Amino acid sequence: MDIKAYIESGVLELYVAGQLSEAENLEVYKLIQQYPEILQEVLQIEAAVIKLTASASPHTINFESFKANLNNSKVVNLKPDKPKWTSYSGWAASILLVGGLLWTLNNKSKIEEDLKVVEIEKHFLEIQIENTRHNLVQTKNLLDAIRDKNIISVPLGGQGDYVNAYAKVYWNKEDNTIYLDAEGLPNAPKGKVWQVWSLTLNPLTPTSLGTIDDFNTDDNKIFAIANTNKSQAFGITLEPTGGSDSPTMEQLYTLGIVASTP
Repeated sequence: MDIKAYIESGVLELYVAGQLSEAENLEVYKLIQQYPEILQEVLQIEAAVIKLTASASPHTINFESFKANLNNSKVVNLKPDKPKWTSYSGWAASILLVGGLLWTLNNKSKIEEDLKVVEIEKHFLEIQIENTRHNLVQTKNLLDAIRDKNIISVPLGGQGDYVNAYAKVYWNKEDNTIYLDAEGLPNAPKGKVWQVWSLTLNPLTPTSLGTIDDFNTDDNKIFAIANTNKSQAFGITLEPTGGSDSPTMEQLYTLGIVASTP
């Protein structure tokens, strides 16, 4: 192999500039391993490119023209001494510089995007932690409330066609609050809500305690509801969104009577 001619062909400059095909890169790499002269030349080119990159300013490069210049150099009458390739390596340096700038800009954009994602995930995690903490506190408060020695427990059994439905009311008369455990009710259909009623039995008088609008999205299915009534029973009906003035008896799912106290 004519190593001198190969070195003077301009291929090594293109190799350093990263402009060869994968097959051509592999071929040059094998020759570098085989011939110390080619390795030395590549090292010199790389050193020159690094030096020139420090002073080169980015500009638009027509690589086809650059390549044509290199190709044309093969047919020019060259002096016996090795020709100066500074101009070629200058182009190579510019290519590397522009490529480096593009790589830096692209990676900077990607890094900024990744940082935004990390920030969003961090914020989301903080919200989850806060929600979990809030839920734990809320759960503890509910457990403390229903375990109070003065609490009145009222089971609500399924009615009519809804015998499989069930619920339970924990009534704290001291703070006029009931805690409704509605685990035994299905999710309300679209356009419907569960409505809770306080009842007196003689005469039968229902008083609405409100609707449970967030029933389907609540995981615990335990709801604190204000109740200042002298309730003798509690019932739950399925009503149109917004609730009803009086219970729809055909949609009475559960009913429970407050046990009389001695």
